[in-house]
Amino acid sequence: MNYANIKKRDIANGTGVRVSLFVSGCTHHCKGCFNSETWSFSYGNPFTEEVENEVIEALSPDYMEGLTLLGGEPFEPVNQKGLLNLLRRVKKELPEKNIWCYTGYLFDQDLVPGGKVHCEVTDEMLSMIDVLVDGEFVQDLYDISLKFRGSSNQRIINVKKSLESGEIVLHMS
Repeated sequence: MNYANIKKRDIANGTGVRVSLFVSGCTHHCKGCFNSETWSFSYGNPFTEEVENEVIEALSPDYMEGLTLLGGEPFEPVNQKGLLNLLRRVKKELPEKNIWCYTGYLFDQDLVPGGKVHCEVTDEMLSMIDVLVDGEFVQDLYDISLKFRGSSNQRIINVKKSLESGEIVLHMS
């Protein structure tokens, strides 16, 4: 897996001060995408153990609320496999931090067993994500007044409550 960028003090992609990891590779190619250079899976640099350590270190200060995954597309199967160890480490080493993830895939269609990008690590990955912003960016539904999303079709989902209840539970921020 490659990554495009790490923002070590991000306040735009989730609540509080966060570390945001922008992965490379996306097959959605949404019209108006703010990060189209990350569509290529070969863009950026390899996500190595050293880079993973850098993310963990950046997350460590008390004022950091959590990690945000975006891109590119974190739920492309190759990226899921590349992110799994990082998520495991965050939950083990920094359990007080929350994890947000942005995906163009739909939680209740594409990420479920039998869904378009469900693979052997999807369920474990979802179990470690607290908030999921799902749905492709739709230029015609773009609204600058929306909090933590670009277009009105996107949902901000409380993953834990949704998994427990078996239905979509929206996150209130």
